[in-house]
Amino acid sequence: MAIRIDGKRISAEIRAEIKEETAAFARERGYLPGLAVVIVGEDPASQVYVRNKKRACEEVGFYSEVYELPEQTTQKELNALVERLNADQKIHGILVQLPLPKHLDENEVLLRIDPSKDVDAFHPLNVGKIMIGDYDFLPCTPAGVMALLERSCIDPAGKKCVVVGRSNIVGKPMAMLLLHANGTVTVCHSKTRELAAVCREADILVVAIGRADFVGADMVKEGAVVIDVGMNRRADGKLTGDVDFAAVEPIASAITPVPGGVGPMTITMLLKNTLTAAKKKNH
Repeated sequence: MAIRIDGKRISAEIRAEIKEETAAFARERGYLPGLAVVIVGEDPASQVYVRNKKRACEEVGFYSEVYELPEQTTQKELNALVERLNADQKIHGILVQLPLPKHLDENEVLLRIDPSKDVDAFHPLNVGKIMIGDYDFLPCTPAGVMALLERSCIDPAGKKCVVVGRSNIVGKPMAMLLLHANGTVTVCHSKTRELAAVCREADILVVAIGRADFVGADMVKEGAVVIDVGMNRRADGKLTGDVDFAAVEPIASAITPVPGGVGPMTITMLLKNTLTAAKKKNH
């Protein structure tokens, strides 16, 4: 039976370290790391995330601001807010909660965020830095996966790593981070042929496609490490990942549950990025 990788426990450990570092930082610098979160419209899932981010900031001792803008906010108004936050000395990290309402251009907004305050690591400059392995920030979810592996003493070096999903937020950066950790990486997606066979070759299988219980026992090699990034809601309202946990757990050597696996790590890595951004500012 697989070891369950406990994201809640590991996340709590890292947050305790961040809290300690923040207290030391505040004593030394005389101010707190500051995070601004911007949310446009009434998306319920986004509102939950924003509440959790605010709570997480309080937990580790950050300064935080939340901007809840109405659905009909214009591009000009949103751009102006981002520019103001770029210039605000108290704010070291800016996060614009995605998805934005349809009439707003996400790219235009992300490009306006000062790369030194881009704690989501979505700005092309930061994406390029990740590509060459010389980065300040990492996208929060892939960084969380790497922290789970590291603290579970699972080293990707020399192992076959398969990433299912090629999004800019998870799949692509995940592949780069595994590559930087000396894994041999294959990225799969909707056009991949013989998907099950490719997945069965993985020593480390990371699944991030947003399809409930998609990966079954026939797609996992005996003894593989399975990281489930998915977060889906079943018809009965229960949360489930992209991996059929009950079917895969007996085969894997280690597996992340949903909820309680990768999920808690994402906001923790956002806090880590914000602390890094504050440390790099010299004011």
